[in-house]
Amino acid sequence: MIQSIAYVREVLSLYTDRSNTGKSIYGKMNKGHYKSEEAFVRDLTEEEINFLNQVLAEEIQHAENEQDSERVHHLNDVYELLF
Repeated sequence: MIQSIAYVREVLSLYTDRSNTGKSIYGKMNKGHYKSEEAFVRDLTEEEINFLNQVLAEEIQHAENEQDSERVHHLNDVYELLF
């Protein structure tokens, strides 16, 4: 699995019990074998993109506060494709 997608999957694992949208995206990640971040983002609905936009912004901020530059980089790779 692509490292950036693996980081997003880890983040989403925290939302599967709180959000149907989070659960939906997590399910797609477990079923799909995405060859790139772009392929993953293209497979998302508008609702899923909006959800990830919010969640990843918060997670990137948290990673920056923790000075986890690798995590920031990988989450940002996907976040930038949402626009």
